Amino acid sequence: MAEATLTPALSTFHPAVREWFLGSFPGPTEAQQRAWAEIAAGRNTLVLAPTGSGKTLAAFLAAIDGLVRQGVEGRLSDETQVVYVSPLKALSNDIHCNLEAPLAGIRAALQELGMPDVEIRTWVRTGDTPAGERDRMRKCPPHIVVTTPESLYI
Repeated sequence: MAEATLTPALSTFHPAVREWFLGSFPGPTEAQQRAWAEIAAGRNTLVLAPTGSGKTLAAFLAAIDGLVRQGVEGRLSDETQVVYVSPLKALSNDIHCNLEAPLAGIRAALQELGMPDVEIRTWVRTGDTPAGERDRMRKCPPHIVVTTPESLYI
């Protein structure tokens, strides 16, 4: 186990998700701890906290955990399960910090733990997305779509 403190909220995550988080951060923020407890209880959750408090990762990590569990159990279907609506300026940061790095780290943790690999596909959809990419999304749907309010109609 990594050096960070295991909190009750973190203990609910799949071991690979937990290992990635504990190896990447000193521990969860208050916003994350409270959000994860509510999400784990199946309650609709609005996270209202200052910038830099981990709000986006609070939502993404809970969703990623569910996808990882489905994948490890062999029941991750080819369908979009998570839609994240973000202002355009935040898209690249959200994707890099809160999706790409965790997904790569969790895949590595799965491998280290001797568990099956889980490929979770992501996709960014904006008004500038070419028709060819939109067609590709229909043929092989991502599990997570990050989009803008203007493009939510997909």
